[in-house]
Amino acid sequence: MSLLRDLYRGDTRFDFVGNRRRWFAISGVIILVSALSLVIRQFNLSVDFQGGSLVEVENPNGVSVTQVRGTIGNLGIGNVRVQATSGGDGIRVQTAELTPDDEERLVEALADLAGVDPSEASRQTVGPTFGRQIAQSAIRALIVFLIVVGLYISWRLEWKMAAAALVALGHDLLFTAGIYSLIGFAVSPATVIAILTILGYSLYDTVVVFDKVQENVKERGERHTYSAIVNMSMNQVLMRSLNTSFTSLLPIGSLLFVGSFLLGATTLREFALALFVGVATGTYSSIFLAAPLLGVWKEREEHWERVRHRVERRGGGEEFAPRGVIATPEATVQALYQSGAAPRPPRKRKKRR
Repeated sequence: MSLLRDLYRGDTRFDFVGNRRRWFAISGVIILVSALSLVIRQFNLSVDFQGGSLVEVENPNGVSVTQVRGTIGNLGIGNVRVQATSGGDGIRVQTAELTPDDEERLVEALADLAGVDPSEASRQTVGPTFGRQIAQSAIRALIVFLIVVGLYISWRLEWKMAAAALVALGHDLLFTAGIYSLIGFAVSPATVIAILTILGYSLYDTVVVFDKVQENVKERGERHTYSAIVNMSMNQVLMRSLNTSFTSLLPIGSLLFVGSFLLGATTLREFALALFVGVATGTYSSIFLAAPLLGVWKEREEHWERVRHRVERRGGGEEFAPRGVIATPEATVQALYQSGAAPRPPRKRKKRR
């Protein structure tokens, strides 16, 4: 209970910058696993991106994916991807672009195997040119978004904050892509929309932190090191970040787990997964990656090196806080004096009359 009370009051004293090696190691493992998955497993691209034919039927006979693959193999159709949908109540078959005759044979064989009428099958055909155009448009939208955001943060705050925010953003993108690759969910246009949405959310959380850092730099810049100011700012906005993330994850989680898995709304799955993973990793990166990275980077500037030397000479800074947090609330200074963790200021002598 005391921790929750401190969180709501902004009185926590977590040392985010001091534990940066731990956070960076976790992020490194996430990036490595995601990169390996993208290289080995790659993406399960929907027909909208790579082109081809898509056939979906209900599955009242309860046939397995293996049975469907065997039936399609007997038709002589190659490069086939078969998935069970709605917990086995449906079958989805994706192939390269087929001729009208081959598509008709595929639909009839699949409908006969699943026990439905061929007219009830859902068909979709996308040419490779159209799919390539969608992929190129998505990449262009992402690049333009990153450039505009980087320029705006550089103008509104500073370029090092923009760089740290973009590093955290790249971390979120790679992690979300790695999850899609590991799970094997189809990457559809809805996925792209969800990813662009989470980019904005991740940047919002990071900019809130950086704006608080700038505010504290103006107020306490000459009395504390930059790492101390980052720690102070993070502890002050920590509960806000957690509350925002929690309230965002609740509806997204219900959309993902209740809507898509329990109720069978599989069309929502690709969209909800990107949102859920993106919001969660965006919160992590803004707290444990972007802020510590900015603190380490700024500490190497000549001005902040002088500030650190000055703080160390007068016995302040990190020495004030037993847990390594430099920025100490004024209300706790007297307690630190009494415990001996900080030297008392000299008392003023009263003049005798």
